[in-house]
Amino acid sequence: MSNKFSFFDKKLMNRLYWYHLLFFLIYFTYATFNASDSKSYYFDACIPREDLMELFLTGTKFIVFVANPFVQLGFSYITMMLIFSWTGYVGFVFAYLYFQENITINVTVFKKYDLLKLLLFLPNMHFWTASLGKGSLIFMGLMLFIYALRFPQKRLIALVLGGFLVYMIRPHVMLFVLIGVMIGILTGRSKIGGGVKFLVLIVSVAFLYLAQNSILGVANLEGSENVIEDFDQFASQQSGRLVTSGSGVDMSNYPLPFKLFTFWFRPLFIDSPSAIGIFSSIENLIYLLLFLKILNKRFLKFIFKAPYLVKTSLIIFVLSSFALTFVMSNLGIIMRQKSMVMYFGFFVIYYFLASEKYEMIQKNQPNPVVLV
Repeated sequence: MSNKFSFFDKKLMNRLYWYHLLFFLIYFTYATFNASDSKSYYFDACIPREDLMELFLTGTKFIVFVANPFVQLGFSYITMMLIFSWTGYVGFVFAYLYFQENITINVTVFKKYDLLKLLLFLPNMHFWTASLGKGSLIFMGLMLFIYALRFPQKRLIALVLGGFLVYMIRPHVMLFVLIGVMIGILTGRSKIGGGVKFLVLIVSVAFLYLAQNSILGVANLEGSENVIEDFDQFASQQSGRLVTSGSGVDMSNYPLPFKLFTFWFRPLFIDSPSAIGIFSSIENLIYLLLFLKILNKRFLKFIFKAPYLVKTSLIIFVLSSFALTFVMSNLGIIMRQKSMVMYFGFFVIYYFLASEKYEMIQKNQPNPVVLV
């Protein structure tokens, strides 16, 4: 990577590796003394299967499909945890490329903190991508996909692999991603040629058509005659089921802005007094302070003229958040689920702040740096 990209900071990525490995140890210790989905995945993968393709299904089974060959070769639980944690780290490397390649201006927040480094070292993001499960693998898939969108014709392998992983793990998230891509390409500024744009749009529409049953099947809507009404019923049932847990919060009667606020910024300090809750609350406070930076008229002008990757990221972030708020009523699950989509929101904020800084540089020096 350091040979391929002139901006690549190998020392930073090495520090990020050890940091992520620390959270692997933290998660492994946590899973040792508490219930964890990673144990269920491992024990399911321990079962010998004559036909591995019976596991080649979207959702939970796909994680077992990936883990089964390794486990059958004798890999231990801790080794499988480490392998999946490594895929989470790969996701952070491509998240770094996603930001650094598209935004050439360093941004400082809270007077002295480098924004990119702050985003890369957020604890909650590492905790939920450091174990055997969906979180690490789908995070890698999402970051591979969005990284490849800058030059889709040159990064076809990354594009296909990333999209494949996202679809197999959470088909509905792939729906939001493709809608974001289509809207972004149609409305945003881009150096991508018209032929490539047309091909991406055709492939996206074709994929959505072919995969509609798998996507709707997540909520048992594949045979629905009224998708919106049936989804609302599914969301109410799912929300009611999750709220019964210890960290549940009844969002069913919240207006939409409060639902989104809960999904993005809770738990806050009054919600969760435990040690993990306090760390999460500190991180959520950082999220809140960052989002406050775009609550102005300048952001609306910016987003109207923004490049297609910015608009794509915004659509993915908003659509995913909107859908997940209707089915998430457990703060623990909310913390895990939002790790998939927060970087898309952060990218929009980062690009906006960089554009603001760029405009100031233009006013103050004759030969300003170039914002991609």
